[in-house]
This record gives sequence, structure tokens and C-alpha cells, in this order.
Amino acid sequence: MREQDITAGAAVRLSGLRKHYGDVHAVDGVNLTIAPGEVVALLGPNGAGKSTTVDMILGLSVPDSGTVTVFGREPGDAVGDGMIGAMLQGGALVEDLTVAETVGMVAALHREPMPVREALRRAGIEDLANRRSTRLSGGQKQRVRFAVALVSDPDLLILDEPTAAMDVGTRREFWKSMYEYTNTGRTVLFATHYLEEAEEFADRVVLMRSGRIVADGSVAQVRALAGGRTIRAVVPAAAEPVIEGLPAVTGFELRGGRAAISSSDSDATLRALLAEIPGARDIEISAVGLEGAFLSLTTKATEETVR
Repeated sequence: MREQDITAGAAVRLSGLRKHYGDVHAVDGVNLTIAPGEVVALLGPNGAGKSTTVDMILGLSVPDSGTVTVFGREPGDAVGDGMIGAMLQGGALVEDLTVAETVGMVAALHREPMPVREALRRAGIEDLANRRSTRLSGGQKQRVRFAVALVSDPDLLILDEPTAAMDVGTRREFWKSMYEYTNTGRTVLFATHYLEEAEEFADRVVLMRSGRIVADGSVAQVRALAGGRTIRAVVPAAAEPVIEGLPAVTGFELRGGRAAISSSDSDATLRALLAEIPGARDIEISAVGLEGAFLSLTTKATEETVR
């Protein structure tokens, strides 16, 4: 979606956003507009600037320059009015309170909160209502944090590593709950290291590197921006030096006699592979997935973005 189409009435708008810590440019000129109703995944390696960007959207940090607006308001005003709900990975829970009491305490801070029981239902933790936080598993604590983020009935949800410490089944249930919530037209911005979650659940992917946005578009657009193909083949265990010297190879992994080779020109790489290792077998060629695009776009400088 083009920025000029969504700037008016944008859920989130960042313009020329910068935040420095001494010589470290944590966020270095970020421009980003998110439309109401979008589900956006914010991706990047450690130190890319994701957390600093999220902190400025929440009003927890003040930019050195540039502007942040949430539904046209200053972040602090939007938070105060209950328009933003945040699920932060480091959010602590009060040990002496039950789950229902914890969510109820946060609800009491807002003028028009969601009923506590409804927040618990949406987070899938109704059965934990009377349990104290000291008796919760890591995944259960994450679900409680989700209920806390939901209870203000926000228009924008910001989630930082929301499924950390959840098992596969619980993660699936979490995203089912998220679907239910976003179907009401709410906006979601989430940061995750689980790239398959971004690939499956995000309408849009924003990829950061060294404080800047290096890719912005649908999953398909970001994958296309990275370009190239992945060649998989069974090869001899001692093939690493040969693979490293093949033309157009941008990276490879060799494990248990099976190689996964990223290439900017799969035809040239494959021809050379078969010439050097004629015994290579079970060969497959596929387009770069989101993980491959992530590695490619966050390990090299690029000024290109997709809109």
C-alpha cells in the first residue's frame, strides 16, 4: 500500500525518526506509515533498532529528531486514552495477585476497558483466573501479558516477541486469538524472531538493519527483493571447500551430508556443482523464503525498499 494512500488517518506514522546513544545510531532516519487494520511484522537482527522504535511509539523514549504520531496523537496521549495496548517481553507480573486481579488492576486504569472476563477469554486463560503469577509457566505468563494488553480495548496492539516461551500448540492458539481480534479491524505491530510467524500471519513485513528500514512490503515482495534461489543436494561430507568456491554462491549450510546453497544465479551454481561434484544427488531448487531474504537483506547494505 502506498504511503500517500494511508497517511491520512494513519494508525502509526513515523517521520525522520532518529535516536542516538553516543556514537550508536539506534534509529537512523526511519519513515514508516501503518494503516488502520494492518498486521505488520517488524523484523531485524539484534541491534537493528526494533526495540528502540517500539519504545518511541509507546512514548517510553523521546526521539532526538523526527516525529511519532498514533492515530494523529502524541504517543503519551494515545497511551493515556487506552488506544495502545502493549505486550512487552520484559513486562513483570505482580507476584501476590491472581491472574484476574492483575488484569483487573490494569482495567481500572482505563475509562472504557474491556470486561476482565472478556480479556481473559480472548487470551485463552479463563481457567487461570484464580491462579497467582508465581504458579504460571513461561507460556502462561505470556498469555497473561496478552490479556493485560487487550483489556484497555486498544485500537493498536504492539507485541514484542509475543510467543516467546510458548510451545507449538500454545503458539497456534495465541495466533487464533489474534485473528479473532484483528478481524474487528484493529491494528497490530509485532516483533518476532520466529520468521514463520511473520510469513504466516503478517499482512506486511518491515525489515530493519542498523537503525534503518531495508525492506518494506508483503512477504512475497520482500522475498522477491532478496532475489536468488536455494539449491539443496546430498553431497560428500568433505564438499565444503568446493561449495565455497562455486560461482554466485551467497551463503551455504552443510549438515549431515546435505547442503543448502544460496545463489544469486542458480543455473551457474548448479552447473559448476555438477562439474565439481558429479555424484551430487537429490537436487532441489527453490525460491528464497522469508528466512533467506532476512539473512540476505540484513547482512548487506541496501537502500532499496518495497512499497
